[in-house]
Amino acid sequence: MCLIIFAWHSHPSYPLIVIANRDEYYRRPTAPADFWEDQPDILAGRDILGGGTWMGLSLGGRFAAVTNYREGSESPAPRTRGELTASFLNSEVDIASFAQKALDNGNQYNGFNLLLAEGNQLFYCSNRQTQIQQLPPGIYSLSNHLLNSPWPKAVHAKAAFEHQITSGTVNPDQLIQCLHRRKPFPDEYLPDTGVGLALERMLSPPFIVSKDYGTRCSSVVLKNHQGKTVLVEQSYARNGSPGERRTFNFSNPN
Repeated sequence: MCLIIFAWHSHPSYPLIVIANRDEYYRRPTAPADFWEDQPDILAGRDILGGGTWMGLSLGGRFAAVTNYREGSESPAPRTRGELTASFLNSEVDIASFAQKALDNGNQYNGFNLLLAEGNQLFYCSNRQTQIQQLPPGIYSLSNHLLNSPWPKAVHAKAAFEHQITSGTVNPDQLIQCLHRRKPFPDEYLPDTGVGLALERMLSPPFIVSKDYGTRCSSVVLKNHQGKTVLVEQSYARNGSPGERRTFNFSNPN
């Protein structure tokens, strides 16, 4: 993922609400959200090249998501970041131990931010800082820097999301709209991550459309107090027009 906004125990009906955009090169092969044939307890999209996922759920009640940490050019790393999410969803290791292991092995991956949830626990960690955080109730943003870094796209989407979940019925279509701004932000608000100003501009809005790289899908996760979970994934074509839409409903442990 490249932008995740989430509410944790901050809504009366849904202890977990997540909206997210995945930005990627159009040439990178991807399978849409589905239950995996080789790991049928996992519901997620799949990066065909690396074999992992950017965000997913398990029938056992786990949630995981990862974003890249942007820091200029990257050298190839021994392991793919999408492995972290897939491994957690298929694991029985407790969250804190899994997060610590991810940090212990952090030098084997390029920069990452990792969210892990199960039951009443939600953890965040990054191999660009040393601490693991168990998150209290709240509304959070996560882009390609550390948690709640005030990048314009994250601030904009978080404000729209917070307004939406406090103003009435929680609706996946309306939540997805929180991620759809395409207009770049003014240069004076942009971060300097070492990729150059032109690329910072292109990457600045929540929804990206360019020749070779852009927003491939938007996702919504809703989990209620009874353990009923909804995943909606809306895919997009190269020009940003809507493509396939997939919706999954299932129940898992509270």
